[in-house]
Amino acid sequence: MDHLYVNLKRFDISSKRGGVNHLAPMNQWAAALVDKIEQNLAVMPETDITFFFPEAHLISAVAAAKKIRIGAQGVIGQDTAVGGNFGAFTTSLTANAAAELGCRSVMIGHGEQRAKYRALLSEAGVENEDAISRTLNQEVLAAQKAGLDVLFCIGESAAQRPEWRTVLQTQLETGLANADRKRVVIAYEPLWSIGPGKNPATANQIEEAVTWIKQNVSAPVVYGGGLKKTNAADIARIPQIDGGLIALTRFEGEIGFYPDEFLEIIRVYQEARK
Repeated sequence: MDHLYVNLKRFDISSKRGGVNHLAPMNQWAAALVDKIEQNLAVMPETDITFFFPEAHLISAVAAAKKIRIGAQGVIGQDTAVGGNFGAFTTSLTANAAAELGCRSVMIGHGEQRAKYRALLSEAGVENEDAISRTLNQEVLAAQKAGLDVLFCIGESAAQRPEWRTVLQTQLETGLANADRKRVVIAYEPLWSIGPGKNPATANQIEEAVTWIKQNVSAPVVYGGGLKKTNAADIARIPQIDGGLIALTRFEGEIGFYPDEFLEIIRVYQEARK
């Protein structure tokens, strides 16, 4: 079974505030989006689909979902425990809280999350990639303890590209230390190929990385660099791939995430997968 993920980031904010939401008012956005997708699930047989929502929309998304899985965009590495800490973890989402809200999965290690931790360390005058991986490992363990599955993102920057195998090896070994890898899906996110003005990773480059990852970790591997209509077929034809991560569906004009375009990406992917 393929694994398809959607990271909705902050696509809930309207264009008048600089966002890309053209679907519904913010307080209705998550439920409206889930309902629209679930009306068309017939086009997605034998596919495990998880939507990662911003924290503010977890409750409404979970309440609306009947078939798709709802996940959190991240959790902290600390949590409540019977006979131990009861909270409060102000400003942070714990894995226990996500589980009680109805989440079934969590995304950890996304490039934007790693960049946030890297910036905090930089303010302290520290450059330590291992510290980032150790922090992410605490989050993975907390998530699994709460019963959540984990989408664990790894990837190398342009500066790290010459040593990409060493970079990924460290991220995997440290980030997944003592984790139950049967409850982990790996997302390969080549940071050097993501964003305006960058050359997208080719199918051959993605296949090389995915093959190497699978030789080192027994887990499904999806493409985390952005599954879209223009690359869905090429990625689907990679024998070793197990799915992909979708963010935006439209990159020009009124950019954003549109359910009909999402369904078209899935259709293209599944047709090429046959």
